[in-house]
Amino acid sequence: MPELPEVETIRRALENGKRGGPPLPGQTITGAHILWPRTAIEPKPVVLAHRIGGQKIRALGRRGKYFLVYLSRDVLLIHLRMSGDLYLVPSNYQIQRHQRAVFPLSSGYSLVFEDARKFGRMWLLSDPTPILGKLGPEPLEAAFTAEALWAALQKRRRQLKPLLLDQTFLAGLGNIYTDEALHRARLHPLRIANTISRQEADALWQSIRFVLREGIRQNGASIDWVYRGGGFQNTFQVYARAGQPCYTCGTPVERIVVGQRGTHLCPHCQSLESLPENS
Repeated sequence: MPELPEVETIRRALENGKRGGPPLPGQTITGAHILWPRTAIEPKPVVLAHRIGGQKIRALGRRGKYFLVYLSRDVLLIHLRMSGDLYLVPSNYQIQRHQRAVFPLSSGYSLVFEDARKFGRMWLLSDPTPILGKLGPEPLEAAFTAEALWAALQKRRRQLKPLLLDQTFLAGLGNIYTDEALHRARLHPLRIANTISRQEADALWQSIRFVLREGIRQNGASIDWVYRGGGFQNTFQVYARAGQPCYTCGTPVERIVVGQRGTHLCPHCQSLESLPENS
């Protein structure tokens, strides 16, 4: 958290002037105040602050869970991790406790990176390929087809849940949207990837794209104080619903731990009974 829909929601809001100030593209970053040095991975905070000053924001982007700011010469990559957020404030706004980086802008506003848990990270790079090149396909792009997903699954003998969370396999999915997609596809999170049939892969492909698009449509999911303003949590089918009846069959939703991650599923709709013996 935030996952692909939340990052995309933030990107669109900053692009359209709906995040506390005017649209970000077209503005010039006049400097940088790195308030938590570990936030800046590359280059060092003092170098980043000097190098970014005077660069114009050409466009905003997203790759997986990374927020991208395309500048005159460089690309600023920001990973929000567990508790990151981005928004604009007037430049005379008093710095708050959890703000880790502040970028003054030519408009008289500042772009703020807030991160209560201090896990968020940023890079200022002339070429983002060393970071972004490691990511798997974008699940909402045309190149990510059901056939491509099935072929990739056939090459892995990993459990489905950890595999879908692996950003080198597929970019953008986190705990919430993986649980929701697996439930919609009626697949148990412990299924081994190469036991998935072509028909099941089609269902998973459709489910992944559906929950991500629905998450974006509802401005993401708000499940605690970290990310606010989303509505997807109101339509959760299994996530955070342990003990409550499945909307499909009425069986109580279970919470198990898979790969050290809390995982929600319906034991009836996502049964393991039909799992092939060689899995």
